Amino acid sequence: MKKTLTTLALASLLGVYLAGPGMAQAPAAKKAAAPAYKVPATARVAGKPDLSGVWSVMNTANWDIEPHAAKSALMMRAGPIVPVPAREVLAMGSIGAVPAGMGVVEGGTIPYTAEGRAKQRENQANYIEWREKGTPTEHIRGRDPEVNCYLPGVPRANYMDKPFQIFHSDKAMLIAYEYAGATRNVLFGDVGPAPVDSWMGQSAGKWEGDTLVVTVTGQLDSTWFDRAGNHHSGEMKVVERWTPTGPMTMRYEAEITDPQTFTRPWKMSMNLYKHVGEDARLGQFKCVEFVEELIYGHLRKEPLK
Repeated sequence: MKKTLTTLALASLLGVYLAGPGMAQAPAAKKAAAPAYKVPATARVAGKPDLSGVWSVMNTANWDIEPHAAKSALMMRAGPIVPVPAREVLAMGSIGAVPAGMGVVEGGTIPYTAEGRAKQRENQANYIEWREKGTPTEHIRGRDPEVNCYLPGVPRANYMDKPFQIFHSDKAMLIAYEYAGATRNVLFGDVGPAPVDSWMGQSAGKWEGDTLVVTVTGQLDSTWFDRAGNHHSGEMKVVERWTPTGPMTMRYEAEITDPQTFTRPWKMSMNLYKHVGEDARLGQFKCVEFVEELIYGHLRKEPLK
C-alpha cells in the first residue's frame, strides 16, 4: 500500500511538471476571490486608513524593475567566450552579483522610445565610469545616482534595500527614508505646481476611498528607477496608489508618464510589508560622507594611489 501511494504521488508531481499546453490536464478548481480588506475603525485616522509605520519591499526591483536573470555583476565586459565582470566591479565578487527578479513592470517591459532604450543600455554598460582628470590621470565615478549618494527620487525611494517610515496624522503626512535621510511631505488640497524641481519632487495627496493617491511632479531628471540604468526625463509625472491589503501589508502602484522617454504611460506595482518588533525603526544611513573619497579623493594635493 505504501509503495502504491508513493507511486501515485510521484505520478502526480510528474504530471504537474511535465504537462504542457498540448497535453490534456484536469480543469483546475476555481478559487473564490478573496474579499477586499476592510480597514477596521481602530486602524484609522480621521476616518482614513492609518498608514503609519516602517515599511519595506521583499523584491529585487532596486536592481532592475524589469524581469531579469541573476548575473555575475552589474557591469559586464566581453570575455573570451561569454561576458565577464568589468574591471571596475571585479573585486566585488559575489557581493556585487545581481539577484534574479520577476520584475514589477506591468507587462514586463518598459515602453521606451528607441532613444530611451539606447540610453538605458548605455547607462547599464557604464554603471561605473573611469574619467581622466588631473594627476593621477584616472579616477572612478558612479553613473548610478545611488552610488554617489544622491537622493533616489520617486518611485525608487520606496523599493530600495533600506526601509522607510510613514508618519500620519489627521492633518499631515511625512515619509522618511533611511537611505540618505531623504524625506517627503505629502501635501493635501490644491497645492499648485511645484515651485522648483528637486530630487524628491512635490507630492500632492488625496484619498479615493481607502486608497491614498499621490501625484509627484517637479522631479529632476538625474534619478534612475534602479541599478540597471532605467531612467526618465524632467517631464516625468508619477501617480502613486497606496492601498492597505491587510493589517501588515500594503499594495503600492506607480503610474509613470513621460512622453519624452516612453511611448505611453506604464505602471509598476508591488507589495509593501510592515516591520514589527525591533525592526520597526529606521537606522542611519547618511551616506554623503561615505562617498567623499569616491567623488573628491582625486582632488587631494597628493592623491592616494
